[in-house]
Amino acid sequence: MYVAVKGGQKAISEAHKLLEVTRRGDTELAEISLAQLQNQLSLAVDRVQAEGSLYAPRMAALAVKQAQGDLVEAIFLLRAARASLKRFGYSEPIKTTAMRPRRRISGTFKDIPGGQILGPTFDYTHRLLKPSLMDGEDGVRKVGQDREPGQDSQKGLGGLGDPLEAWEDFGAQAPEGPKPSNGGELTGVASILELEGLIETIEDLESAQRPFDLTREPLEVPLNRGGRLQALARADEGFLLALAYSSQRGFGSVHPFVAELRLGPVELEFRAPELDLVITVGEIEVTECQTANQFKGGGGKPPMFTRGYGLTFGHNERKALSMAIVDRALRSRELNEAIKGPAQNEEFVLYHSDNVEASGFVSHIKLPHYVDFQAELSMLREMRKKLMAQKEGPGPDGETSGPESKKE
Repeated sequence: MYVAVKGGQKAISEAHKLLEVTRRGDTELAEISLAQLQNQLSLAVDRVQAEGSLYAPRMAALAVKQAQGDLVEAIFLLRAARASLKRFGYSEPIKTTAMRPRRRISGTFKDIPGGQILGPTFDYTHRLLKPSLMDGEDGVRKVGQDREPGQDSQKGLGGLGDPLEAWEDFGAQAPEGPKPSNGGELTGVASILELEGLIETIEDLESAQRPFDLTREPLEVPLNRGGRLQALARADEGFLLALAYSSQRGFGSVHPFVAELRLGPVELEFRAPELDLVITVGEIEVTECQTANQFKGGGGKPPMFTRGYGLTFGHNERKALSMAIVDRALRSRELNEAIKGPAQNEEFVLYHSDNVEASGFVSHIKLPHYVDFQAELSMLREMRKKLMAQKEGPGPDGETSGPESKKE
């Protein structure tokens, strides 16, 4: 497609140097650290992890720094890094019922087993700028400033300890509940509806098909629900948000209730094949959202609530909720519902939701297209020449009377 451009390599090299100078900015200012990005721009780092398909907070922070805060570029960088890593196995499915939630809410029942936790949220803020932040006076006590000598001050939000300890570090009382039940597991809100048979069971939705790995297999539609959820989990947040909004406005059939939304750490387990033993290798933080959607029945199914599901790395509530809405919208064909909007079109959603692919395809037109353009330009000139000849018509002697003949 492109034609070789002589002398371009030096210009490209200089552009790379200029990009690095621009990234660093004013050298009189202290360079931002990865720890600062992880702790103070954690939501940006979490989005990069989620859409980059790699849970690695420090690498995601590095990508944000290198990309000058351009999150789509950072996601591209993290995916490229992930592709170079050796794959040595698959983890066991995480148990979100065993989560130690920092935040847990429900829009369906006021009183839920274990109680609700508002946790860290923008939902009830007034969206007013805080001038005090301009001078670094945020009014928050430093983590660990009241600890006894010798105590680890890196626990909580900034370290590897229990995230609930951070509540004490910030002068707030740690949430009391929910208290895990059933062998350390926290009962889901949707199970209340399951008891009356008013919502689909998890067993009804599970697929017997082999799990699909979108990072290693090409995307082809139709996909089973597991494959769709993988695609949605790393889809662009803004794109999913727009689709979810369109469905709620009537370009689809989904306007759900939030059965439950959870945020918190879960254990990650791996089965070592040589030992045939499941071991815990660490914790990751995830956001999970389950929605309950009205369904009038049909296709042999009685009226009931149907499920939508969203799960992402880190603190990504808007993404998880949008994902759950779009997941349910994409089940329209399965539930014999009319396809009325783009959110219900599987091919449209899955093929256009990946921001790395979309960015590459859109941005590639900035690169040289000299040969293509010259071909189009020549064709356009020839078409205009023929059109002008037809408008002016043949002369008295049968020849076309163009501008040159008039001049003679």
